[in-house]
Amino acid sequence: MAVASLHCTFSPKISTSLKLPEVTQGVQLSCSWRSVNKVLRSRYDGDRLQRKKGKWSLIPSKSRGNSTVLCSLAASPAGEVVISSEKKVYDIVLKQAALVKKQLSSNVLLDVKPKLVAPRTQNLLKEAYDRCGEVCAEYAKTFYLGTLLMTPERRRAIWAIYVWCRRTDELVDGPNAFHITPSALDRWESRLENLFAARPYDLFDAALSDTISKFPVDIQPLKDMIEGMRMDLKKSRYRNFDELYLYCYYVAGTVGLMSVPVMGISPESKATTESVYNAALALGIANQLTNILRDVRDDARRGRIYLPQDELAQAGLSDQDVFNGKVTDKWRNFMKSQIKRARMFFSKAENAVTELNQASRWPSMILE
Repeated sequence: MAVASLHCTFSPKISTSLKLPEVTQGVQLSCSWRSVNKVLRSRYDGDRLQRKKGKWSLIPSKSRGNSTVLCSLAASPAGEVVISSEKKVYDIVLKQAALVKKQLSSNVLLDVKPKLVAPRTQNLLKEAYDRCGEVCAEYAKTFYLGTLLMTPERRRAIWAIYVWCRRTDELVDGPNAFHITPSALDRWESRLENLFAARPYDLFDAALSDTISKFPVDIQPLKDMIEGMRMDLKKSRYRNFDELYLYCYYVAGTVGLMSVPVMGISPESKATTESVYNAALALGIANQLTNILRDVRDDARRGRIYLPQDELAQAGLSDQDVFNGKVTDKWRNFMKSQIKRARMFFSKAENAVTELNQASRWPSMILE
């Protein structure tokens, strides 16, 4: 019997994947998922599949009320459960938010206080942060101006994070990218682990090592960014937006997760920590989607296409159309849909700015 997997996302923040027998019109389903808030399993019976205009949709039973349901049906000959990239990334967001919650409960994040260090070490750290600021000012002028509105402690921390991210990106996009191998990225990850263990290799590493001693920045988003670099070494096409979303998280969404602990969440905020992290993630995704649309021609010259292959095909476009670089009505319509998606992620990010620590709100608006 043919088997398919149905991945469903229920609003708000509940998702599940179901193994289904051969799909037929009106089949009755039993939906089971893990509640994000209560970590429980709930069941609703009576849901059914309906095919309309060639697409399957899940019709909720009356017992669920007006919950929004978004579904995607994917054939899985082996009957494997399909977990979307968005769900995978959301699990990471929950873990990062939990770390900050723990710090908030102990009042660590409310006021960042400078640590007492030996004069010589203090001078070295000042030099390390100053050099990070110089790199930021040279390569990201608008971003740098935004950081000047932050408190000195937060400003230096953001500089240190920026420089590490830039150096990581340069491994696969810089002048020596042609010589970079997977083993080189493995060594870079080992160096990151040493940095988190207070064993920095150089001044730039020392700045970040000091930053993570003052702010609850977790290593996972930084490791995930390195994973994004690994993807760039072995992957130049993305079958669908699910694949592209994961890549965007790795190379840009991670920056948002690194930054929230430094920006801080306002003590008066009534928003959940998870929602603030989700907004930071959305801003990173939005920025990366915008970069992709801006750099289509440059990426094509390097043989890379960061556009969903299935959506290109639906628009009547091919890789060759991208390489040719000719602007047609088909291309315009395709790009409109891609721009709309990027704007949707920007919209998700905007509302969370007011939930940040007051000292970080204006800089964050500029950095957007």
